[in-house]
Amino acid sequence: MIRTLSWVAVLVVLLSGALLGLLSGDESGSQSPVAVPDNAESARADALRAQFPSGGEVPAILVVTRTDGAELGADDIDATAVARHRMTDAPGAPAAVSGPPVLASDDGKAAVATVPLDAGLSGFALNDAVRQLRDKAGAGLPAGLHAQLTGGPAFGADIANSFAGANITLLAVTATVVALLLIITYRSPVLWLVPLLVIAFADRVGGVLGTAVASGLGLHPDGSTGGITSVLVFGAGTNYALLLISRYREELNTHTDHREALRVAVRAASPAIMASNATVVLALLTLLLASAPSNRSLGVQAAAGLVIAAIFVLVVLPPLLALCGTRLFWPFVPESGTKAVTDSGIWHRIADAVAKRPGRVVVVATAGLAVLCVGLLSTPIGLSQTEQFRVQAESVTGYETLAAHFPSGLTDPTRVIAATTKADAVQQAIAETPGVVSATRAGESPTGLSQWSVVLRAAPASDGAFKTVDALRNSVHSVDDTAVVGGSDAQARDAAAAAQRDRLVVIPAILAVVLAVLYLLLRSALAPLVLVAVTVLSALAALGLGGWTSVHVFGFPALDNSTPLFAFLFLVALGVDYTIFLVTRAREETPQYGTRQGIVRAVSATGAVITSAGIVLAAVFCVLGVLPLIVLTQLGIIVGLGILLDTFVVRTVIVPALFTLIGPRIWWPGLRT
Repeated sequence: MIRTLSWVAVLVVLLSGALLGLLSGDESGSQSPVAVPDNAESARADALRAQFPSGGEVPAILVVTRTDGAELGADDIDATAVARHRMTDAPGAPAAVSGPPVLASDDGKAAVATVPLDAGLSGFALNDAVRQLRDKAGAGLPAGLHAQLTGGPAFGADIANSFAGANITLLAVTATVVALLLIITYRSPVLWLVPLLVIAFADRVGGVLGTAVASGLGLHPDGSTGGITSVLVFGAGTNYALLLISRYREELNTHTDHREALRVAVRAASPAIMASNATVVLALLTLLLASAPSNRSLGVQAAAGLVIAAIFVLVVLPPLLALCGTRLFWPFVPESGTKAVTDSGIWHRIADAVAKRPGRVVVVATAGLAVLCVGLLSTPIGLSQTEQFRVQAESVTGYETLAAHFPSGLTDPTRVIAATTKADAVQQAIAETPGVVSATRAGESPTGLSQWSVVLRAAPASDGAFKTVDALRNSVHSVDDTAVVGGSDAQARDAAAAAQRDRLVVIPAILAVVLAVLYLLLRSALAPLVLVAVTVLSALAALGLGGWTSVHVFGFPALDNSTPLFAFLFLVALGVDYTIFLVTRAREETPQYGTRQGIVRAVSATGAVITSAGIVLAAVFCVLGVLPLIVLTQLGIIVGLGILLDTFVVRTVIVPALFTLIGPRIWWPGLRT
């Protein structure tokens, strides 16, 4: 078996090298997340805008103020106009520029000018164009003046730029964390190198393949999906390696031939690894049911990465372990005849204590998790565009300067597009909508459409702005059912609606997938329901604790719209990983030792590896905090805390107590005890 795996491993490595050479070199890491579905009203409005003169352009907004906070003089206004003129010569800016060159604020302390950019720019091209605009705006600006560039293109460029080199940093920090934890786990100066190198190579292959698959399906992976995929591959891949090597070490206690011990370990650990991998992969693929394009991209890319991780651990890692032999475990080399871990040790004592008082343990532990769930009630959801960054970005500070001196919505108006034949009725409907300050007809298209520029009273991306957008849509739809409302506020409203819809659709699909895998694996009527119920309670407790921590400890204004879905997905899917590790071992032990002693021996055997795997995975998710977006930091906090809860409370305490309390009925009808 090991000899066959060696040849397969060589083939896998060669094919992986060819894959890296053929498919690497994309710029997906520079793309910005797309949270608005293609069929959303704001997306359809953006598509229709292309039919209007200058419809293929988006405005970048230049804001100029004095560094001393004083009012701008005539020379300062002229300098702003000259800066705008310099910017129109930058790449990506149209040759002909229309509209007022400079607009001064009512308080006289700020001036604003817009420079249109090609709406088709994205990734590195957009980043380069915005950087050159900023360079030209600041070049030659008189002393005492401060220029900032904001607006939609600037936000997109800052998000893309914030990921420049960030994934390399993430990979380096992740590898360092995993290496340190593996050294502590294995207590060997050399053993950690083998799984780490295998998983690092798997991460690179998985990232390239996942991006290629997602792009082939018409999806557009962004910088955040690459970072999350690397975390999943390193975290789950390390878990698989820990399980395999732990079983290998255990078998060395009863086999004198290390190759025979490895063969037994691979046969014993493979079902649990494959079942765990299938659960997470299928759960990730439920994101294809999501409406947000960035969610679908993450599902495909991460699923491909995890399949590669499992293949490398099961195919490439065993031949390397066989080649190196038991000297890898130095200085603590297992010896044949050593007492089995299922009969002694701290985890045996913990499991035995839990099994003696299962009822009390279940009540206390589940009550504790229920209390943590209360944090969900006080956690707001929804970050505005200016609240996405954990680091300082010019687009955000420029927008704050703009909002301090100009009426809300003046420089980034909401757009209404409707049939020209109903223009008068649409104009009246817009004007009569509560929350609308003004509406200006902004041109006609050759296809019989008219466009309005609408200024809203509410602050951008606020609940008030969302209510006004909803009311505006109702008003114009009552006059022209083909009319569409777009713009930044409408996009934010559609993104929030898409996130809510995705939670309602994807979360039940995740639970259905997990249940199906557990039913196939355990062939029990009751056990899958019990295990999923406990996992869901643990996930909700982690969301409550992590959400409260994000808002009240770290000071984030709210959870991002996508955070609850992603956190629930990872907590349930990865939590079931540990369930499978534990329960498959319990199923193996139960026929000989009975339900109570079987679960005690399972905890004794897997307690160390599950704890090590949980700490590694929690630490790896916390590494997401090195990336610049708040949503990723929040995801790291919630999933990290949730995995620790799952490791030390659910898998160690609640599941053994429930199995002991329910008794042999937990296995009916698939296992006779």
